[in-house]
Amino acid sequence: MATTNYENLQCLLPPSWKTSIAEWLREDTPSFDYGGYVVGDSDEVAILYGKSKGKLAGVPFFNEIFDQCGCRVEWLLKEGDEFDPATTEKKRYEVARVYGKARSLLLGERVALNTISRCSGIATRATKLANLKEKHQWQGVVAGTRKTTPGFRLVEKYGMLVGGVDTHRVDLSSMIMLKDNHIWSQGSITAATKQAKKVGGFALKVEVECRTEAEAEEAISAGADIVMLDNFKPDDLKATAKRLKEKFSNRSVLIEASGGISEDNIVDYFDDSVDVISLGSLSHGVPIIDFSLKIQPRNYKI
Repeated sequence: MATTNYENLQCLLPPSWKTSIAEWLREDTPSFDYGGYVVGDSDEVAILYGKSKGKLAGVPFFNEIFDQCGCRVEWLLKEGDEFDPATTEKKRYEVARVYGKARSLLLGERVALNTISRCSGIATRATKLANLKEKHQWQGVVAGTRKTTPGFRLVEKYGMLVGGVDTHRVDLSSMIMLKDNHIWSQGSITAATKQAKKVGGFALKVEVECRTEAEAEEAISAGADIVMLDNFKPDDLKATAKRLKEKFSNRSVLIEASGGISEDNIVDYFDDSVDVISLGSLSHGVPIIDFSLKIQPRNYKI
């Protein structure tokens, strides 16, 4: 199995990502930094501790937050490394050190912790799902959805990549997905699919959300590249997917399963006829990984 160079994932980030971080910092300190006045400008070192078991994700964001605050980060773990505080004497795992002025460390602290905690939480859940796929030797794709936090999607999708799953479509411009409201507007799956094909051209795939086998057949016949079997029970899903693959064996259509699928039951949906399983729970309601940032006593030794 090929390994991922997690450190190269930063190359995926668009030019706007650093501007987004500047906005996060502006939101957190819109006027006077009263706490910064209290702690002053002394040179200090703070340690980033991991306090719950998980996978580290979000290093570029953490670095940029502190860079914009005039601080320097020295990592003791790498992006994608797993850690467990229970293995340490103090039940907290030293992940990184941050050097800078006291007020600057505190300017970046909460924004950085919020970001890395959420990103690492998503990567940790994604890793569990990727491991289940590997354990059961399923050859399909585990993917996230667009159920992400407004303004924070880039971080959440990045966390999925660190965790080893697919991001699915990142936004409305990435792929054309026709759901019930799109179909309603045109009166039929066929009409909606033809409209989508007109504007999407050869470059964009068209996916259609289907509630029945008959709808899936109509979507494939109309030219859909992917059909999503939505809210099917595992046995019904497998049987339907198999029949569709056999009936349209001359088409390279992908079958996606979605709706009601979680870490607890995803194994029930694994099948050779199913190409993609997408889960909103990869970004929706994911527990964070707990981190803290502690400025060290003046006599702290590196």
